Amino acid sequence: MEVPCCHCTTFSTIPSNQDPIEIHKRKLLMWFNHLPKEEEQFGCLFSSETMHVAPLIIERRDEERAGLLQSPFQTQISSSHSLTEEQLFEPTNTWSEGRGLNVLLYGAVGTGKATIVRKLVLDWCKGTTMTRFKLLVPFSCEDLNQLSKVVSLRDLVGRKYLHLKKHPLLNGERDQAKDVLFLFNGMEKMQLDFRIGSSELCSDPNEPLPSHVIIVNLLRKYLLPEASILMVTRLSAVEYIPQKYVSRYAQICGFSDPDRQRAYFTSRLLQSEEAAHNKEAQTLIELLYLNLQSESQLAAACFLPSYCWLTCATLHLLHFTSAQAPIRTLTGIYTSFFRLNFGGEVLGTKTGTSVSTQDNHSSLMMYVVRTVGKLAFDGVMNKRTSFSDKELEQWIGGKMKTDEELHQLAMFQTDVLDFFLAPCVKSGKHLSKELFENDDKQYVFAVPAMQEYLAALYVVLGENKSALEKLTSQMSVAIGQASEDVSALVNILSKFVPLRLFAIFNLLKLVPKLYEKMRSRNKGKIARTMAAEMFRTEDSYNEDVLDQVEQSLLGVHGPQPQKYDGSQPFELYPIFMGGLLQYSNRVLLKQLDCNIQSTTVVQITRALRKYLVRELSKPQPPEELMDLLVLLYEFQNPRLTEEVLSSIKSIRLTNIRMTSLKCFILSSVLSCTSSSYHLKELDLSSCFLTCNMLEMLGPALRHSHILNLQFNNLGPDSCILLRDLLLDPKTCLSSLQLCDNPLLDSGISIMLDALPENQSLVYLSLMHTGLGDIGALELAERLQQHTGLQELNVAYNIISDKAAATLVDACREHPSIHTVHLYFNPITDEGKQSLYGRGVPINEGSNRRVKVLASVTEGSDISEDWHPILKVIQENASSWDRKRVKQQLKVQTHNY
Repeated sequence: MEVPCCHCTTFSTIPSNQDPIEIHKRKLLMWFNHLPKEEEQFGCLFSSETMHVAPLIIERRDEERAGLLQSPFQTQISSSHSLTEEQLFEPTNTWSEGRGLNVLLYGAVGTGKATIVRKLVLDWCKGTTMTRFKLLVPFSCEDLNQLSKVVSLRDLVGRKYLHLKKHPLLNGERDQAKDVLFLFNGMEKMQLDFRIGSSELCSDPNEPLPSHVIIVNLLRKYLLPEASILMVTRLSAVEYIPQKYVSRYAQICGFSDPDRQRAYFTSRLLQSEEAAHNKEAQTLIELLYLNLQSESQLAAACFLPSYCWLTCATLHLLHFTSAQAPIRTLTGIYTSFFRLNFGGEVLGTKTGTSVSTQDNHSSLMMYVVRTVGKLAFDGVMNKRTSFSDKELEQWIGGKMKTDEELHQLAMFQTDVLDFFLAPCVKSGKHLSKELFENDDKQYVFAVPAMQEYLAALYVVLGENKSALEKLTSQMSVAIGQASEDVSALVNILSKFVPLRLFAIFNLLKLVPKLYEKMRSRNKGKIARTMAAEMFRTEDSYNEDVLDQVEQSLLGVHGPQPQKYDGSQPFELYPIFMGGLLQYSNRVLLKQLDCNIQSTTVVQITRALRKYLVRELSKPQPPEELMDLLVLLYEFQNPRLTEEVLSSIKSIRLTNIRMTSLKCFILSSVLSCTSSSYHLKELDLSSCFLTCNMLEMLGPALRHSHILNLQFNNLGPDSCILLRDLLLDPKTCLSSLQLCDNPLLDSGISIMLDALPENQSLVYLSLMHTGLGDIGALELAERLQQHTGLQELNVAYNIISDKAAATLVDACREHPSIHTVHLYFNPITDEGKQSLYGRGVPINEGSNRRVKVLASVTEGSDISEDWHPILKVIQENASSWDRKRVKQQLKVQTHNY
């Protein structure tokens, strides 16, 4: 994780009457308490104090040197001695009086190095740890490596911390330096050379030297020998510091047990007092803990604190999305995750070589894309999630390499490979029977979504070019560099194409056009892939992608969901491709040297629009439609969203388990359309909607003519929102279905306040909403204030004879109501008989009749309207009271 404080800026001049060390502590506190922007999503009350859970630190003995480069997943933690930050500088067997300790703290990517550095500095400033040192001086080695001028140690400290420029602890006199601790973070970024011929000896803190020579002399104990030094570095760089200059080796091993992981999740998801009492947050943590205790694949991933962060960030997005919070996307979380872990990281030349410029370094993130991303892409294309040792060697190692490439590969395999790929937990879920029988060691991505993200990034960055595309790209660049020098052009082109096959001048005209054509075709292929992956027929029975992401984190509790296809669905893959084209994600990726050009975005977007509009002409299952909404949301392109939605006339999300995030996505996507855009139907029945979700859905509900909210958890408080919806002048609602929601008389009374001003409503269903006599009488009284209503359904409520008669009379006097549903109410046989007579018009000259549906029987005969009643019973029998339904059907059988 990123430690912003290591890139320290020069502090302003301080009055001489203040203690420089106290000023230093105050400045460090201010800087190290600053959290990266990515942490803002957890809430404004989040702080570095509440976030910290200490990763495990173990001490390595000299005889364990051969095991120093093992993966954290393979480390035998139980056989080693664990340490606290305070114990790092306890005297060792080799320690001698008058000499400070040199401690090498190391770990692979994601194990928590930056977290420990941050906490150590903050605790020293507060006086809670490392109290034996009066002065702590932290440095970023990445920063030091950029220094081109020679500078003395005292000037180097003063350059970063002006208030310490003349501090006596650094003047080298007597043994004052014993109270000083230097902290060098990211030692692998320094080009340290311990040979005498390359790094001259120096004991004067005032002598100007290159920064790397100063560090070498500090470690040699020629310069300020009494001072102690803490070096923090990657796993692969341990061997770069000679053993004789290291007093203690300590390895950071992340979170070794579920209890540490649970403590981390609790600090993140319950970081404010308000959230601490949130039952949903508590439930999430319990489900996470159960999943970790079951030794799931997630437990292997959360060995690394970085994946704990990713897990918390994802769950925070899935469960605590707020309309007031900034826009957050799943792709954005993964992109931020990489920026936190790989920002500024490079694969450089071997330490000790003369090359020291960044020009000779390659972006670590691009190396990840070209190796691990290529593996991920192959897995997605072949519907595979597990890989053998041989496959890893093939995809990561590749062909024969130069010595420098082999060195970079070794660094990558030591530091980074285990960050992405972990040994598969053999649950039988992802591995075939053959693999179990052969007992082949299999590896999977630490979290399933990571494979799809890296595969998407591999494609969007254009790394899956064909040989012809790569050739034309190289030729185009070559022609551009050669200018108009024909002889130079001939020499360059001869390296690519046998000139005897082409006339040179025709080729010069052909290549730029061919290159542009190939580029355009490649972008169109990406768009076709996205559209095809979005609407795969074999994946149509899978749950929507957000539910799949949640299940991968929390596990599946209870009966396993039925699978209609044995192959692994990769439905996040196209969604990530869309999200990677979003501007803010491209900005973050550019910081990682992963550039997605604007022209690429335009070409993909143009092609994608065409394919999506074509696919959406076909009916889509609710799960696929939800995935499309997620894609449009991740894309964050209002123009594309509006044009795609223009081809959609109905959005039916029946039985989708709606969450706050899904509601926000639906509203956000529909808000991209114009005010004149209207859906024929928005079906949100059986979606587990609550009042809070309904509030988030407000902007989306205005766009529909038919709104189906049946079978949800909407109570009386939801009726305030429904009233406001009906009163909204932008609403075009003609049908509102609220069946099977406990609205009660109190809620329905609030909603009826909208009837005088709303004249668009034609059909209103309040079936099985807890409507009683009081609500029915109020409804009868207010019906005359709404002249457009044509059909009213108040079946399956608790309306008695008198209230039912009053309501039918009001409907008969209404100018447009033609049907009223009253069956499944506690109305007597006599009352039902009277209701049929009340449907006849009062005025003899009127032809208008109100159809009253009160029962499947009419006296001793079957009612002429029995068919629509039985249809409703059939549709709702599974959720209605069985005894009540059975009673109605018995009456029908008896009369036959």
